[in-house]
Amino acid sequence: MSNDPTQCTLEERARQLKLYGLLEHWDEVKEEPWMERLLAWEEDVRQQRSLDRRLRRTRLGRFKPLADFDWDWPKRIDRMQVDDLFRLDWVNQATNIVLVGPNGVGKTLIAKNLAHQAVLAGHTARFLTASQMLNTLADVNSSSGLNRRLAALSSPQVLVCDEIGYLSYDTRHADLLYEIVSRRYELRPIVITTNKPFAEWAEVFPGAACVRTIVDRLVHRCEIVQIHAESFRLKESKEASEARAAARRTKKSVTRQVDTNGQVAKQQDQISKEV
Repeated sequence: MSNDPTQCTLEERARQLKLYGLLEHWDEVKEEPWMERLLAWEEDVRQQRSLDRRLRRTRLGRFKPLADFDWDWPKRIDRMQVDDLFRLDWVNQATNIVLVGPNGVGKTLIAKNLAHQAVLAGHTARFLTASQMLNTLADVNSSSGLNRRLAALSSPQVLVCDEIGYLSYDTRHADLLYEIVSRRYELRPIVITTNKPFAEWAEVFPGAACVRTIVDRLVHRCEIVQIHAESFRLKESKEASEARAAARRTKKSVTRQVDTNGQVAKQQDQISKEV
């Protein structure tokens, strides 16, 4: 049965909404002129509640929209490649997305916007930093508890793992990442942001034997986005500092002008009194 309301009869739409009380009396109300509007209201409310629920579960937090990304700043980035990712073909194709670049160049901004777009399109998503994800799993003591947590990370249609490479991890953490990648392999994609190319991941998980396998499964179906740029955050900090300095200079100039005008006025008053 189609989920498109325009392709469904009113009764099919009521059944999809599970309005069983209404369906019990369908023959009595099916010709009512308000029926289609009632079903449309119910569909709209449920779609919005579903979207709100999926957005909360994604846990994106605050983030800038992609419109705020300064495409002229990076020395190297394939804008057409990034734009194409927002078509979301990679979600259904279980193609992983890896955003590689130094700190502060917009990798997380792009990753969060991809997850947000996926949710708007009806998918489920989850956003976690690498440390948050791996440390939480490592703290689980029971095998049943660990399986539940791994299952929870396997179920979203899109999983975003942010900031791999900023910290180093032991072999236990590497094994956990391997488990996540393996469970999602060729089924559901992972979006990864990292400041290190795959060749340097052995430094992130020193001594872990499974690193090569992790990388091999990630790149089997993978779109790699390379970003070469200086830090956006340093750029924005410098611009903000310059703006504050300019504001202070303007304020000081205005204050000096006010003081000068005040002194002139006093002199004129004095002259007037003497005259």
